[in-house]
Amino acid sequence: QVQLVESGGGLVQPGGSLRLSCAASGSIFSINAMGWYRQAPGKQRELVAAIRIGGRTNYADSVKGRFTISRDNAKNTMYLQMNSLKPEDTAVYYCNAVEVVPGLPEVDYWGQGTQVTVSS
Repeated sequence: QVQLVESGGGLVQPGGSLRLSCAASGSIFSINAMGWYRQAPGKQRELVAAIRIGGRTNYADSVKGRFTISRDNAKNTMYLQMNSLKPEDTAVYYCNAVEVVPGLPEVDYWGQGTQVTVSS
């Protein structure tokens, strides 16, 4: 089992910045990849950014150059630095972790979500 707790959401003006954090606990040694997803009202949940073992990252086209995903293994925490925020970035942001155990199906874990609102 993996537990994920997000923090860092809030209200910010367009052009501003926020940093989200996701603290992981439990069977963290079995986590193969982590990521941030978001879901705006009336829309499907979408991948924002992901980071894999070894540090390889990928981003949604809509956030490339503005958002940066990182992971501090010593603190078991993942971050999402969001700069140049736009109103269309408004959503609930969810932390995700993928657990891989040889011989078993992959398991997805989710945090409770944190609201990010970009508005003047």
